[in-house]
Amino acid sequence: MKDYINLFHSIISELHFWNNLSKINKKKIISMFLDDFGKIDHLVDYFDEFNNNLSKYTLNSYLKSVNKP
Repeated sequence: MKDYINLFHSIISELHFWNNLSKINKKKIISMFLDDFGKIDHLVDYFDEFNNNLSKYTLNSYLKSVNKP
């Protein structure tokens, strides 16, 4: 379990400045963690679009379908 937590923290630290990175650098970072994944370009585009949408709307707008206790 500790390995997964360390991996998660290393991913977060690499993606912290996502907005300031070029597309080539974004592909390199994702390739470090998903070296056998063939569609890195699609994944970079997805994260860019998700980041753009998240900056326009709050996270709560994505969670409206979740029931509150």
